[in-house]
Amino acid sequence: MTHPVEPSTPDAASVASSAATVPTPARPIEVVAQGSIVGPGLTSPGLTSHGIAGPGHPHDDPPQAIDTTSPALNPEPEINRATMRALVKHHAGEGLELDPKRPMPTVGPHDCLIRIHKAGSCGTDRHIWEWDEWAQSRIPVGIVTGHEFVGVIAAIGQAVTKYKVGERVSAEGHLTKGRDYLSLTGNKHFASDVHIFGVDSDGIFAAYAAIHEDDIWDVHPDVPDKYAAVYAPLGNAVHTVMAAGVSGKTVLVSGTGIIGLMTVAVAKAAGATRIYCTDINPPRLELAKKLGAHRCFDVRPEADGESWIPDLRAETRGLGVDCLLEMSGAPKAMDQGFQSLRPGGVAALLGLPARSVDFDFNANIIFKGCTVLGINGRKMWETWYQVEEFIRFGGVNLDDIITHEFAFNDYEEAFRVMMSGEGSKVLLDVTR
Repeated sequence: MTHPVEPSTPDAASVASSAATVPTPARPIEVVAQGSIVGPGLTSPGLTSHGIAGPGHPHDDPPQAIDTTSPALNPEPEINRATMRALVKHHAGEGLELDPKRPMPTVGPHDCLIRIHKAGSCGTDRHIWEWDEWAQSRIPVGIVTGHEFVGVIAAIGQAVTKYKVGERVSAEGHLTKGRDYLSLTGNKHFASDVHIFGVDSDGIFAAYAAIHEDDIWDVHPDVPDKYAAVYAPLGNAVHTVMAAGVSGKTVLVSGTGIIGLMTVAVAKAAGATRIYCTDINPPRLELAKKLGAHRCFDVRPEADGESWIPDLRAETRGLGVDCLLEMSGAPKAMDQGFQSLRPGGVAALLGLPARSVDFDFNANIIFKGCTVLGINGRKMWETWYQVEEFIRFGGVNLDDIITHEFAFNDYEEAFRVMMSGEGSKVLLDVTR
């Protein structure tokens, strides 16, 4: 199987959708004959064949019969069942709920039905769990959450040509028809119709997910499941590092959350000469050092505060670092990061502020003459190739970042560990 090849440029944010209740599909996939599953079409008003609210969903072809006769399906006991387990945003409030009888996803002719093996929980999932201001404005109540995963294709639509039953895969969570001006000029991940599964539509915290073949990535046999499950956040880190061009440069990673830690590892592998880090979490800063950071600063007022900025400048020709990789989205961290960037430097911003930010454009950007890059998501599919190369040959090791794995039924403990900071990257084994 050959990976898809697309021209590339940086990813764009999805169009926000208002919070609304997603109707439960009226009919699940039906077993109509031995060895085949039929998707019943639009299962509820406002739902496409993918179970996504509203019109204009990418690739919304009518569903049809799919082949499930392969021997590879024998280990899949749920394949002929009408329901499955899934984590659902069940109400407009804190938490998620495990639904043991969620209807199986409807499968269109170009879809692959994927048996989810491992799934990663991330900051987006935390926002949805906590039901903060962003989640309230964006997430439909009733949705299946989650977007980071690895799994195996359990069945395919009749028109699928790129994949076969039994292949181990992940997928790009930013979905688009790929037909607009931006897509056709090499900017598919900026596409005007892009949306995200697990945010705007049903995601992968479930036993199965139906995903269009154009959005699927086949996982190389050398890549272990726990790494393949975090291709998406690692892709964020790789995109940021590669856009900034860190080889032979001094770098400041502002914010050592999960993606910030991955960014340290990738920047080191990509040839950054010295990596500096800032955060307010001492254990995370210690881990950053283990991953290759030259020096870390605890920017809490009772620790280094802002006194670290002159120290950093003193170590970088009195000017500041060549590249700022801003991963936190914290307004103060952004300001301090730009203060630490040398004139003419490059700033790549992935962190998302929770609200509008007061920012000194004159001092930090205009008179400094720096280049500022907005980074969102992953280039399709250039970043995915780069991720695979870094894992297989580039020396990126995530074992110290992926700290916990829980059975699917223990999702509440998994989220507690993730949100408390007790663990770093936390995975769910959806098969257990």
